[in-house]
Amino acid sequence: MGLVTASWQDKFMAIRSNKIFELSVIAIIIVSALMIGASTYDMDPRWMSVIYVLDTGITIFFLIEIIIRMLAEKYFFNFFKNAWNVFDFLIVGVSLLPIDDSEMVLLARLIRIFRVLRLVSIIPELRVLINSLIIAIPRMGYVLVLMFIIFYIYAAVGSFMFEKINATLWGDISISMLTLFRVSTFEDWTDVMYETMNVYAWSWVYYLTFIFLTTFVFMNMMIGIILDVMQTEHEKMSRETGEGEAGEVHYIKEHTTMIESRLERIESLLEKSAGSRDK
Repeated sequence: MGLVTASWQDKFMAIRSNKIFELSVIAIIIVSALMIGASTYDMDPRWMSVIYVLDTGITIFFLIEIIIRMLAEKYFFNFFKNAWNVFDFLIVGVSLLPIDDSEMVLLARLIRIFRVLRLVSIIPELRVLINSLIIAIPRMGYVLVLMFIIFYIYAAVGSFMFEKINATLWGDISISMLTLFRVSTFEDWTDVMYETMNVYAWSWVYYLTFIFLTTFVFMNMMIGIILDVMQTEHEKMSRETGEGEAGEVHYIKEHTTMIESRLERIESLLEKSAGSRDK
């Protein structure tokens, strides 16, 4: 069932797709984020009153904006088929909780902090990044499992070999894994290496092979997975919007298929016509 008549729906669709409207929403989201940051400082009560009034105005603006987007849909439930729309609806809906001395004040303030995440749902490029990250997580999981195995093996070796040198860093396998994490992030890792080299001169091999595997190999594998997924998502967005090289290729392929189907129908009609003449 439609929410509004076709003429009003077209008007709401025009507003929703209007660049000025989109830029206004982005600007209000940024202002909202700046206000949240400003409210963390000790300020004069008068300025806090101004921030409260602005926050109320921003909440009303977001409410109107979400209503416009809902009314622009041909069918009401179409709005909730998009996960980003559901996210925006929840953020705006919970933002309506009043900020006062009630027990919900902390929750209301936390939800207002998450308003800045609405930039992701508004800006398509940011949506592509988040979607790519979510899709890449299962594939990155296998790399993380392999990294954990390497960490575990090296931590066990380090604990056995270097515990007597520095029990604080190599006392057991869990502490050793934390030390190796420090090494993989290059946080004063040479200090750790030189300490063990005073006893085992060859221990530099242990650290360099670990860094090569974890920092250079596995991290680049994860980056490669993310880049591959991002490329796929960009191509998908280009096909949907009809922009870019992928969009043009999809357009050509789609219309070529249509032309081929029409030619096949014409050919079949000509064959039928020729057959009827032969009879």
